[in-house]
Amino acid sequence: MKPNLDRAIELLRDKERLLAFTGAGISTESGIPDFRGPQGVWKKVDPSEFTFDKYVNNAETRIRSWEMRKQSGVLDAQPNTAHRALVDLWVSGLLSGVVTQNIDGLHQAAGLPSEAVVELHGNVQRVECLECEAGWPTEVVIARVDAGEADPRCPECGGIIKVSVISFGQAMPVLEMQRASELAVACDAMVAIGSTLSVYPAAYVPLEAKQTGARYVIVNQGATEQDHLADVVVEGAAGEVLPAMVDALA
Repeated sequence: MKPNLDRAIELLRDKERLLAFTGAGISTESGIPDFRGPQGVWKKVDPSEFTFDKYVNNAETRIRSWEMRKQSGVLDAQPNTAHRALVDLWVSGLLSGVVTQNIDGLHQAAGLPSEAVVELHGNVQRVECLECEAGWPTEVVIARVDAGEADPRCPECGGIIKVSVISFGQAMPVLEMQRASELAVACDAMVAIGSTLSVYPAAYVPLEAKQTGARYVIVNQGATEQDHLADVVVEGAAGEVLPAMVDALA
């Protein structure tokens, strides 16, 4: 048994409205690299090269972005045991929802209904036109790139198209932030999973739950910026910790 796991289970055992907050660490076991770890994406690529303004104004940035999407492996990734454990918790009636920083869509792929998931940073599985808001599955656009369109445009209006992911310099989605806040205020326990809790404003969500009296459990490999605020911190891989936690609670 992981250190502190028993303590976490005891803290959560009588709770009926658990809210999960997930970061990249829940998906690394699905083969998706994190962003800020030793082998993270931003260790290999300068994020300042992929701001929203550069994407809109520079065709070369768009071409590089589409190539990176093809090579990332995110579109082919499958849910792991941690994602499926949250589905089990949802089915049990104890999970009020999942607020995620992730863009991979794996919570829904595992079986959570779309209305149970709040995606603060968007979803890479969908592409939208920045002009007319037409949209398509990302795999449809990737097929166009594979066919030779290095910088594909909207077939409806000719506008720039982009995966539905929040880029640096792009405004956070208002409705999703509002929904996340509502869930945080209403929950009686917050479980943050696989996040360094260092990216704001997303990382305010667990703090809001804590400030309104919810129990706060962190599950992560490595330290987070909010460890000192948690009621208990469980060190370990999400794919190992969450199934054991859910089995004890559901």
